[in-house]
Amino acid sequence: MADLFIFGAAEQAQIAHYYFEKQDQRLVSGFVVDDEFVKESSFEGKPVFSRSEFISRFSVSEVEMFIALGYTSVNELRRQKYDYFKSTGFKFTSYISKKAIVLNDFVIGDNAFILEHNTIQPFVRIGNNVTLWSGNHIGHHSIIDDHAFVSSHVVISGGVHIGRQCFLGVNSTIRDHISIGAESVIGAGALIMKALPEKSVSVPAKTLPAEFESSRLRRI
Repeated sequence: MADLFIFGAAEQAQIAHYYFEKQDQRLVSGFVVDDEFVKESSFEGKPVFSRSEFISRFSVSEVEMFIALGYTSVNELRRQKYDYFKSTGFKFTSYISKKAIVLNDFVIGDNAFILEHNTIQPFVRIGNNVTLWSGNHIGHHSIIDDHAFVSSHVVISGGVHIGRQCFLGVNSTIRDHISIGAESVIGAGALIMKALPEKSVSVPAKTLPAEFESSRLRRI
């Protein structure tokens, strides 16, 4: 098995490290960050490499990567790092909890992070670089496109299409057979009963135009 390196050295990387080592018994060999963000030589007791050092030191045939970043800028940062390492030939690993119920024949892309108590029903398709935090229901025949982030206790009903880079907040619910356009933000507790265009922002009982900004949403 190839050595596993995690891109990131903050909270999300700490969580990924825990799940890989404590739940999956997969040893993490070290962490990688962009050159300008190297602050310490180690993180969680493992070495931290700058991206340039990592690229020059390790062959794509020797290691596997996991991009451990959250939903900053509606998942744009995680997408950028995924695309960079993909373009340079690195392969990705995934974490899929043994406590998740996966009934879709593992039709799941790479760099997936699927935590405990997710229920993934038959005929679901999940793209690359997708995060499913704990306790979600992904209904039959639904599609989740690349780089999406689904937080906890989200209900995605049957036949739903979630576009690329969407963010779905805690306890949000998507009714059956509708589509959510790419880069949309669904707020915590929102109930979505109709299709939404790209870059929609939805909060409970209200859908806001794409131009809407608030200090909180700019941090997403």
